[in-house]
Amino acid sequence: MEIVYDLNEVDDVGKWLRANVSSKILLFKGEMGAGKTTLIKSFVKALESDDEVSSPTFSIVNEYESRQGTIYHFDLYRIEDIEEVYNFGIEDYLNSDSWILIEWPELIKEMIFEKFDEIMVTIKGNSSRNLKLNYC
Repeated sequence: MEIVYDLNEVDDVGKWLRANVSSKILLFKGEMGAGKTTLIKSFVKALESDDEVSSPTFSIVNEYESRQGTIYHFDLYRIEDIEEVYNFGIEDYLNSDSWILIEWPELIKEMIFEKFDEIMVTIKGNSSRNLKLNYC
């Protein structure tokens, strides 16, 4: 599935994404500044959470509570090798029944044995984005 949206429509896109994902494990891909974290904020809101969403670049993982269950938001941008993800227990998160939202997932993609969805965000213009949703 693929859609094009304007950044002022991102809350609607979060709702659209919530209605169309097939898994609770979501991998967000896209270049720096494409709007992955902004999209995740809207998605978490669509999961009926009132928590403040921010990028976990330095903490690696943020936890949010919602009416749809616990949400773990990962930013693996600064992770340099697979050993680091094992050190913070990524497999425990992946094997939970929680929502798992991962930015920069390339390093751990082969560790995911469950069904997951991949969301690719591409910059189309100053305020326009292309979103491609793949079921994996």
